[in-house]
Amino acid sequence: MHDHRLQPLLHDLVSTVLAPTTALSGADGQIRPAGVQGLFHADARVLSEARLLVDGREAEPIGHAVPGPGVSRFVSLARWLGDRSPDPTVRIDRVRRITPGAMDEEITLASTAADPVACTVTLALSCDLAPIEVVKSGGAAEPLPPVVAGGTPAWHSGGTRVTVRSDAEVSGAGLRWDVTVAPGERVTLRWGASVEDPEAVVAAPPGPREWSRPEIEADDARLVRLTRQSLDDLESLRLTETAAPGDTFLGAGVPWFLTLFGRDSIWAARMLLPLGTGLAAGTLRALARRQGDKVDPHSGEAPGKIMHELRRHEFAVEGNGLRLPSAYYGTIDATPLWIALLHDAWRWGLPEAEVAALLPTLEAALGWLAEHGDADGDGFLEYIDTSGRGLANQGWKDSGDAVRFRDGARAEPPIALVEVQGYAYEAAMAGAALLEAYGRPGAERWRDHAAGLAERFRARFWVDGGYPALALDRDKRPVDALTSNIGHLLGTGILTRDEELRIAQVLKDPAMSGAFGLRTMSSSDAGFSPLSYHCGSVWTHDTAIVISGLARSGHGDLAADLARGLLSAAETFGYRLPELHAGDDRALMGQAVPYPAACRPQAWSAAAAVAIVHALVGLYPDVPEGRAALRPLPGAPLGALAVRGLRVAGEPVEVTVDGSGKAQVTGLPAGVSLAG
Repeated sequence: MHDHRLQPLLHDLVSTVLAPTTALSGADGQIRPAGVQGLFHADARVLSEARLLVDGREAEPIGHAVPGPGVSRFVSLARWLGDRSPDPTVRIDRVRRITPGAMDEEITLASTAADPVACTVTLALSCDLAPIEVVKSGGAAEPLPPVVAGGTPAWHSGGTRVTVRSDAEVSGAGLRWDVTVAPGERVTLRWGASVEDPEAVVAAPPGPREWSRPEIEADDARLVRLTRQSLDDLESLRLTETAAPGDTFLGAGVPWFLTLFGRDSIWAARMLLPLGTGLAAGTLRALARRQGDKVDPHSGEAPGKIMHELRRHEFAVEGNGLRLPSAYYGTIDATPLWIALLHDAWRWGLPEAEVAALLPTLEAALGWLAEHGDADGDGFLEYIDTSGRGLANQGWKDSGDAVRFRDGARAEPPIALVEVQGYAYEAAMAGAALLEAYGRPGAERWRDHAAGLAERFRARFWVDGGYPALALDRDKRPVDALTSNIGHLLGTGILTRDEELRIAQVLKDPAMSGAFGLRTMSSSDAGFSPLSYHCGSVWTHDTAIVISGLARSGHGDLAADLARGLLSAAETFGYRLPELHAGDDRALMGQAVPYPAACRPQAWSAAAAVAIVHALVGLYPDVPEGRAALRPLPGAPLGALAVRGLRVAGEPVEVTVDGSGKAQVTGLPAGVSLAG
């Protein structure tokens, strides 16, 4: 028997989101006082129960849908009411709408019974105001006593206040309606809850979304459905800082990470660049404001470093010793990724003045690469948590057992991750290009830095088997596990064409690509488990990054196969791809198996749909140079595709790819021409 708390499972819950507010319920719409169910605002649970009963009984659920951002619909039956016949005659539709800081529901009882139907509807409510980290660790808080004021229940603690609105009779902490439904008629009941939370550090952006919503026609209808749902989810994850509401970024994911998350927010904004540069600009500025300016071992801060995550207070997960300060910098990759995002946004047409305003942040970030990111001076970026209370692993695979040798042994820090060296190379070259373009000194220094890094990488990382190691450990030994991390090197520039080919061939092996996407670890490695968080599962964003790299480096066959895997997984998950799913072989069950604690929706998983579309159409603009390349995947492996509403320098662009793979682009902005 377990004597420790377990993180609540998520895979069978329904998320209704419009950041920073989220409702998590069962598939029947009920919010029960168990696990992670509840209404959350920012990083606190503001309702821990909203359970609907009809005559003291729960109705029988028959279906649910998420028709748009912030909306869910649940359908159930009350078969003990109405006519005695095989057909149900009393139906209940529960429509939930989330707006920032509020949840509203309409509960409609419809009857086709021959006689009037009388019943009592009650809604049990409770509130515990549990912090998200307590819920995540499997803990709970005691329900707060309600205060009935103005005829409605309310709860408050500190600066947070939760107030219920309804057209019902108040019964203790709950609501009650006495209902009679005439034959062929319906009755609609209404209630809602509002949150006042002046201490929240994130809020809803005041303006419209910062990216276009393209129209897509595709032979593979799954691509259309996935993109539609993903764009809805991305819209629901928009956030801004309460202290700086002008800059929008994407919250990483529901429910644990609905906040500014350096790596996640950057990758999501990068994947969305084909739809416009506005989100990238907001993300870059939000992180630039919090760029490190001092050395602080407790928070991981260092001069020039980009932050990892932002909370209202210390994030302490009971049972594992993790205690992260409200602004935590324990990430090795957010800084080079920030540089790469600035560079890519510039190429896609981010206005010159906005780029220029971020150049001081760029120079400081480049300085971190050389001065603080390489703690032991060996020429590689590496990490170690010296506080004893932060993340032991500080790449995107940040679980404690994520960095393993092929025999399953864990690597000891400091650790230099393979993909981070690719990011660092790309960042140095990107920084050089930006410095040169804006007439600032240092371009040659960073080109030389990149060249030296590539030489050292080539000498130290490649292992027997013809692929780069996952990492170097504290003794500078190659950690020889075969992992998806090496796919992130594709397109960074650190590899030769022959090396890119070798990596593509290794990733093509069924041990890596035999699941519904790319496995995080080879099924031939001793540490492999299909339900491991980072050692055998399939992460949506990870696969999408590799698809993009394969497309850019000319390996379209594997890119297409991995895209097919994600599209098949999307069918399983109602086209709302989760953070990750199990790495079981495609033939095992014929569909993807959930990872039961995966966040959904999640920003970089939703953005992966745009990355797949972009890889298929292959539009690569360079606005500063006045040119664009068009390199779709050869042979249109997923069929014909037309995308209207991409954005280059703010202008709408259309790309079509016919069934043979021939592509055309129209609408490129003035001064940008298609390269031959």
